[in-house]
Amino acid sequence: MELNNLLSGPPETLLPVDPAAAELADGAAPADVAAKYPTSSLAWAVLAEGALADGRTIEGYAYARTGYHRALDLLRRNGWKGHGPVPWEHEPNRGFLRALAALGKAAALIDEKDEAERCATFLRDSSPTAADVLA
Repeated sequence: MELNNLLSGPPETLLPVDPAAAELADGAAPADVAAKYPTSSLAWAVLAEGALADGRTIEGYAYARTGYHRALDLLRRNGWKGHGPVPWEHEPNRGFLRALAALGKAAALIDEKDEAERCATFLRDSSPTAADVLA
């Protein structure tokens, strides 16, 4: 008989390896990688981060929103129930976490305060480490 600790909370969600990660690490253009792997939250997060760094706020927001929604789909397919830890330490989770952080930053830049706060809270609740690393 298996006993569950009701105080432990939901289990960690560990996403599968994102095939886009290797191509991005090898220096492939993020737009090309996103076109090849449109479900990759990491590719969209990298595009969002680049756009935000270049001052292209609306473009960054759109890329981040796409990556965030792609990640939510993947999280749900991997057992996530809408809350619980998504640890930064598990590298395949970083696409989701980076897209969420970028979405929060872009929302703040366009003065969408509620969305920026929601993203910051969601990021910290998902992974305190990611919230610190991506601040």
